[in-house]
Amino acid sequence: MSLLRRTLPPLILAPLLACSPSEPDCSRYGIQHAPAPASTRHVTCSSTACGDGLNPPTSGEHCSDTLRCRAHDTEQNRCVWLHNLEHGHAVFLYNCPEGCPEIVSTLETLRQEAKVGSNGVVRALVAPDSRIPHRVAALLWRRSWVSDEVDPDALRCLLQLQDDEAPEPGLACLP
Repeated sequence: MSLLRRTLPPLILAPLLACSPSEPDCSRYGIQHAPAPASTRHVTCSSTACGDGLNPPTSGEHCSDTLRCRAHDTEQNRCVWLHNLEHGHAVFLYNCPEGCPEIVSTLETLRQEAKVGSNGVVRALVAPDSRIPHRVAALLWRRSWVSDEVDPDALRCLLQLQDDEAPEPGLACLP
């Protein structure tokens, strides 16, 4: 039994234990938590059978390659960035056929707030994705947030969950 538990009366101890560090409550932002995937095996990068069936996917079968952690200006292979998610990287997507420089700029700024790998590179990427159902999506392994506008508070809350459920958390990313 800890010293804290032995020395404090239960009525004082209960609130202190309730405030102990735990997962942040991001539910108020509409962050979704997907069920565990049936498989996380590697498939060929040309496969169309990747992901968990969600749009956008947050886990599941994926390619063995990963993307560089930076802002991409062309659409990237979903099977590849799913592998980034498995490594605990954050993925920020946007769908703006008419262009949305303010959204892209905000996502690029928020990307810089992701965790940094052992090589000093921020472990997140930004890329366009024409298949997401809204203008913006932010992803971690088994977690997603989608909207038509960027909500910096929601994305910061999501980033607090980075690495929590990733099968290979904390892996560095190439710039």
